[in-house]
Amino acid sequence: MKYSALILLFFFCSFSLAAERPNIVFIFTDDHCQQALSAYDARRMTTPNMDRIAKQGMLFHRCYVTNAICGPSRAVIQTGKYSHLNGFVRNGNRFDGSQQTFPKLLQAGGYQTAVIGKWHLESTPQGYDYYDVLKGQGPYYNPPMLTAGPDGEPVTRQHTGYTTDIITNKALTWLKQARDANQPFMLMCQHKAPHRNWMPGPKYLNWLDDVEIAEPETLWDDYSGRTSAASLQTMSIRKDLNENDLKLKGYGTMNAEQRKVWDAAYGPKNEAFLKAMPNMTEEEVVRWKYQRYVKDYLRCVKSVDDGIGEILDYLEEAGLADNTVVIYSSDQGWYLGEHGWFDKRWMYEESLKTPLLVRWPGKVQPGSECDAIVSNLDFAETFLDIAGLDVPDDMQGRSLLPLLQGSTPEDWRTTFYYHYYENPGAHNVARHYGVTDGRYKLMHLYALGGERRNDWELFDLQQDPNELQSVYGQPEYQQIQAKMEAELARLREVYQVTADDDLGRNRS
Repeated sequence: MKYSALILLFFFCSFSLAAERPNIVFIFTDDHCQQALSAYDARRMTTPNMDRIAKQGMLFHRCYVTNAICGPSRAVIQTGKYSHLNGFVRNGNRFDGSQQTFPKLLQAGGYQTAVIGKWHLESTPQGYDYYDVLKGQGPYYNPPMLTAGPDGEPVTRQHTGYTTDIITNKALTWLKQARDANQPFMLMCQHKAPHRNWMPGPKYLNWLDDVEIAEPETLWDDYSGRTSAASLQTMSIRKDLNENDLKLKGYGTMNAEQRKVWDAAYGPKNEAFLKAMPNMTEEEVVRWKYQRYVKDYLRCVKSVDDGIGEILDYLEEAGLADNTVVIYSSDQGWYLGEHGWFDKRWMYEESLKTPLLVRWPGKVQPGSECDAIVSNLDFAETFLDIAGLDVPDDMQGRSLLPLLQGSTPEDWRTTFYYHYYENPGAHNVARHYGVTDGRYKLMHLYALGGERRNDWELFDLQQDPNELQSVYGQPEYQQIQAKMEAELARLREVYQVTADDDLGRNRS
């Protein structure tokens, strides 16, 4: 009798402890930069719901990505390992889902896991109790999505509507109806927006029409202060945005009803531009392109922010907010006209840094900020640590838990290693790797257009925050250069990078 009572007591205590383990909601976007999030920079737009996470939690100023491109960033988050070790170095690779990932470890530790929205890793998601993901990049309207059928095999289901809203609604449906209320959960809600080609939702097609967005001071960069790689890219607003990007043609996957709404918004604006264009200078055309591009981008962000608000509201209404860690981030930063560019890929600041906001009531001080160097390399370890699970020794990042609780460990990283591989490839950005300590940045641009190079750039971010003038080779920076070169070599050894890895050769 006493033995049975003890067993019963142990069971209920264990259940109670399990029920107190925090839930994790990870909201992720594609190509969202810090300069388009008002908690970081209020000059362009307002993102009240993203800001809500920052005001109620912690904002990280220096969250660096290991490889600023969509698929590789996602693979790093899944594994807690750099691209050369997880096998996904560039878009077009196929993620090896059989390897160790944090959702598998969470599952084994008693968590229910789900991923909804953009996956972009080619293979079928593993380690998730539920998945409902876009096929490939996914369109902005009427997306086909992949999920498990009744027999457990992947099936494609067609949806009608705006993709951002569909992803938000699916996340809410899973939270409200599909999850097991007796288990802690980890939900990844991953948006396509604001990825190219920036097609806004119906609600925001005319938002910002009466506003002129301030141009970045480096919009007219001539690249004269760096190696030739910066001028050989194909991601400039001046020459590389196409008619679909600029909404001068094309409807994507819209149906007739959606096209009608679209034409009502863009038809008059396009007509006015095409009428004026023959009399416009080249500079005036570039300025028009910038306004069209940046407004469409911000319109896409606005729909994501609305969806975040719906999720935050539900967590509060359901009594889940106090025991749920909410994390917002993106796969890398982005160029909103800085250096005359759109896209990402470079180790320059705008694409190296990504937003990171974390809310955890009772654990994270509201309105706190962190200047330590953190990374998407740390996300897997952080999720596991939050769940009270061991972090495998072969993961290469570190849990952010001490930082979230207001304490920076004495041995926290003070430098960071970056590596981009996709060349030859889209936008012709050179293969390069480098190191930064937040003040100085050293980059080795070693391959472009199928040819090996030996180009180097060094920036003093205090004196040159826009990274317009490399000081590599200048006598007054000789000691700094030597120090950064030594640190780059050390980090490559620490992270087990080889010359074969530089060439993107698969280790398997």
